[in-house]
Amino acid sequence: MGFPANGSSDKPLKFLIYGRTGWIGGLLGKLCESQGIDYEYGSGRLESRISLESDIANVKPTHVFNAAGVTGRPNVDWCESHKVETIRTNVVGTLTLADVCRDKGLILINYATGCIFEYDEAHQIGTGIGFKEEDTPNFTGSFYSKTKAMVEELLKNYENVCTLRVRMPISSDLANPRNFITKITRYDKVVNIPNSMTILDELLPISIEMGKRNLTGIWNFTNPGVVSHNEILEMYRDYIDPNFTWKNFNLEEQAKVIVAPRSNNELDATKLKTEFPELLSIKKSLVKYVFEPNKKTGGA
Repeated sequence: MGFPANGSSDKPLKFLIYGRTGWIGGLLGKLCESQGIDYEYGSGRLESRISLESDIANVKPTHVFNAAGVTGRPNVDWCESHKVETIRTNVVGTLTLADVCRDKGLILINYATGCIFEYDEAHQIGTGIGFKEEDTPNFTGSFYSKTKAMVEELLKNYENVCTLRVRMPISSDLANPRNFITKITRYDKVVNIPNSMTILDELLPISIEMGKRNLTGIWNFTNPGVVSHNEILEMYRDYIDPNFTWKNFNLEEQAKVIVAPRSNNELDATKLKTEFPELLSIKKSLVKYVFEPNKKTGGA
């Protein structure tokens, strides 16, 4: 579970963060500032071993956080036509960083994805039976997800890596185009499927605590339970915009307007909830961290 790394009480924390220009990487820096944790962003390219070694030599971190990676702009369909670039960062880069960190005796907290599963016979919609950390990924519909599943399997062999399976990340910043809520409010039509999701305002501070505890291995990094697209949009209407309307369509109709299929699943968050009993269910977390702070109507 734990890795006998740095960050003990006699050595002050120093975080090296990759992904400065990314959404999660930016939020991590702000969190470190608010918590008084010393940190620096890595300047090296993930696929360049020598530049990573240089970063570590210069920064002398106690922990390394990887929030860099290719998700594609505007979405994962980009990866379908940029496969080599996707491999370079998501596979070669992530593995190189894990390997360098292991050589240096450092924990690597890696923000990965839970979009490597899809509902199946043993994990059906509405049953509450979610995929566990030890389950084998069963979704390879998109090239993005395929590369992420490959890397997760290989990283299992690195005892210094903490793999966090993030899904459909949401934050209180409703102006951010990467925010899942912001995305679906701007779509012409949305599907309506219950999914596990990650409320960053609640879970990113937990990831910092996981680093402090030197936790390793795979973790389903989502709030317990599921929430559907319509349930989120109903909350958006009730809290933010009473005039908001939307249209649904089914997976067959969605398939006509996207290049690669999308992952829909429920992840079992029992392991994370056991380590952090204060962790809120997805719907309670949405209200507390996202909708209440942004409340604009006299709604619920």
